[in-house]
Amino acid sequence: MSNRYRIYIRGKNSGGKVWMIQDNQTGKRESLRTTDKNEALEMLLLRNRPYQDAGFHAQMARTHLLVSNPENAKRTWQSVMEVAAQDKTGSTKIRWERAIASKPFNHIRNQLVTESTADDFKKVLNAGGVSANMYLRRLQNYAQDMNWLLAPVIAKRAWPKIVHGEKRAITFAEHQRIIEREKNSERRAYYEVCWHVGGAQTDMANLKAEDIDWQKRTISYSRKKTKQLSTLTIGAGLETVLRSLPATGYLFPYLAGVREADRATEFRQRCKGLNIEGVTLHSYRYAWAERAMTAGYPERYAQKALGHGSKAIARTYAKNADVLLPSLESYERTIAPVQNN
Repeated sequence: MSNRYRIYIRGKNSGGKVWMIQDNQTGKRESLRTTDKNEALEMLLLRNRPYQDAGFHAQMARTHLLVSNPENAKRTWQSVMEVAAQDKTGSTKIRWERAIASKPFNHIRNQLVTESTADDFKKVLNAGGVSANMYLRRLQNYAQDMNWLLAPVIAKRAWPKIVHGEKRAITFAEHQRIIEREKNSERRAYYEVCWHVGGAQTDMANLKAEDIDWQKRTISYSRKKTKQLSTLTIGAGLETVLRSLPATGYLFPYLAGVREADRATEFRQRCKGLNIEGVTLHSYRYAWAERAMTAGYPERYAQKALGHGSKAIARTYAKNADVLLPSLESYERTIAPVQNN
């Protein structure tokens, strides 16, 4: 194991030649301010010891991993990526496969897991964005959970903070422009349902006629992501759209069979054609939440409709809502009596 520091003798002063020390990693040099060789050697030993101990313990950890499982000697991050993605299903699996196939991960793809350093991970983080940051964390955690990595390459507190791009709701005017321009009746109805229900794009595409209870005037569906049941009363606008759709089976037969990414691409193309920027299909979800909050819709109702069990999530969706709070006096005189009756 090579030493971090080395000493050498250089120059002359009033007392003769002086001993210098150099950092082999940074190249930085400084004087030890001594002409005594033994004293210089003692200072060299003190400088190198912390790095020697750290290197020794790291080597012991690697040896432990290799003895416990010989496969660790040849396990690369590419193999970790493949196994981690293999454990996933559905759209989550697709996102994993897309993320680990991206260019930033080329920096560690063939890197041995047991020999990885923070510098290796930094290359991935510097080359990628939010996605690289998120999936690299997950890969490190997965490797630790599988006992392929005894200690994190980068400690949790040292990870760069994930900063998501700003997201916004689609406005009613933008929504109207999209459906007025849309020539395909199924897609037009799909966007209308997204506006009225505020559901995730895949949940809306998979809605069936059997999810509608016309007697109770409700529409209910199980969210694919959280498995929570979302239930919403059918209003006049939503009823008009639903009445025009199939009476059995999928309400959107074509869109139900389209990949999530393809639905998103189709919507993005329509927005681009209308010079509408900064919105995605998920923006319908933000719009619904903001409309609900602005209208004073009780939060517990909004949670039930959106299918979220966490108040924090519901509030995040509605962070941009423009709410004008009524005075308590007016609320007591008008709204409270109605609720008490």
